[in-house]
Amino acid sequence: MFKNPISFNISERKILLRLIDICIVLGVLYGLSSCFEFDYFKMSNENWSWIIVLILYITIFGTVFEIYDLQKSSVFQSTLPNVVLTTVFVVAFYLMTPYFTPFLPEKRIQILFFFLGILGGILFWRAIYITFISTPRFYKHVLLVGEPEYIDEIVTSLKGVDPNYNIVGFINCEPDNSKKPTLTPSYVSADLNRVIAEHKVSEILVATYNSELITSELYQELMSLLERGFPIKEYTQAFEEMTYRIPVHYLGKDFYKYFPFNRNNQNKLYLLQRWIFDTAFALSGCVVGLVLLPLVFIGNLIGSRGPLFYKQVRVGLHGKPFSIIKFRSMVVDAEKNGAVWASKNDARVTAFGKFLRRTRIDEIPQCLNVLKGDMSLIGPRPERPKFVKELAEVIPFYEARHMVKPGITGWAQVKVRYGETVADSLMKLQYDLFYIKRRSFFLDLNILVKTVTAVVFFRGQ
Repeated sequence: MFKNPISFNISERKILLRLIDICIVLGVLYGLSSCFEFDYFKMSNENWSWIIVLILYITIFGTVFEIYDLQKSSVFQSTLPNVVLTTVFVVAFYLMTPYFTPFLPEKRIQILFFFLGILGGILFWRAIYITFISTPRFYKHVLLVGEPEYIDEIVTSLKGVDPNYNIVGFINCEPDNSKKPTLTPSYVSADLNRVIAEHKVSEILVATYNSELITSELYQELMSLLERGFPIKEYTQAFEEMTYRIPVHYLGKDFYKYFPFNRNNQNKLYLLQRWIFDTAFALSGCVVGLVLLPLVFIGNLIGSRGPLFYKQVRVGLHGKPFSIIKFRSMVVDAEKNGAVWASKNDARVTAFGKFLRRTRIDEIPQCLNVLKGDMSLIGPRPERPKFVKELAEVIPFYEARHMVKPGITGWAQVKVRYGETVADSLMKLQYDLFYIKRRSFFLDLNILVKTVTAVVFFRGQ
């Protein structure tokens, strides 16, 4: 009989980080108010709203400054600056909303105690998490079942999502295949139970592109494990749950199993809510654009002589072309020799254009496209007809991203920075299809928060 070792899923780790952040901060502040002359933040039945607001600010700014990113949370040097930024903004906003929070204390040193209490509490918990939780003791040990051709790609994808997701090896369904993976050991079907026992495997992922390659002996072993309660998952489903994207390159003729697209695509209430939000955002964006227009005009005049705006044909809903409008960020006649891929450190981008892109100011005029109904605030980024035609020929399901309106920002935009190659476009498509499949109010909200993060950390292209 197998013994399932203690391990944490991605969602469990994130919940653990968030929950203990809140508990330990409240515990530290309660200790300060009980043991020292700290009376700015006191917890009581009368002051319960103070606690709710503090929890809300920690949750929001913790997400914006990525203190719940598992890769960064596993390294103290990476998480330290983000925790400091989170604490600064939490305290600043808490002090600036005295209608919902305590009035400013007469002794300003109380603010310092408040700041150090939050900062010290979160850093103390991060030190515990890195020392004890984010260690091999709690790694999730996983065994793959599949063909050698795809194993290295699978290992790289999953390891990049969760540093504590340890793939111990794979059961080779093609023992005569000459191609051998380099990132993980290979085993044969007869080794299945031995590998599970030796490596304390807690989950099996079946990643065969062709299920007919699973022999009857291996099938019986897997069925026996399943009947005993051992977790066995299909790779594409596990991949989607972990990475928040759909592995379109891995799907065969049974693709329809993986695209039960979200009923919100036809949900009138959800679509009405989106229309109201899009309209309100677009109108607000136009006002912001008018305020910034003189500054952009001067910057363009000095550092990027030429037209202030530019238009370009993009592919929209159901493949219908439309003209997108943006503040110009490239030199005049940047594509006089034909359309080319945008790239990191693109020489065609002007010095002032780099500033516009990094701050996302160049995107503001697209609010006019939203008001016209060509675009939405959130959705797949619209691509140019030439590139759509090229990509649709080499990437399966590429034109499926035209099922919804394109957006100013989107799931792919907040997860992937650049799209210089076909491989980058494939990655973005996986995120776009995940969004189309699962889009909802909460996913939209998540994208907006991550967009703010991208602006804060100057991750615009």
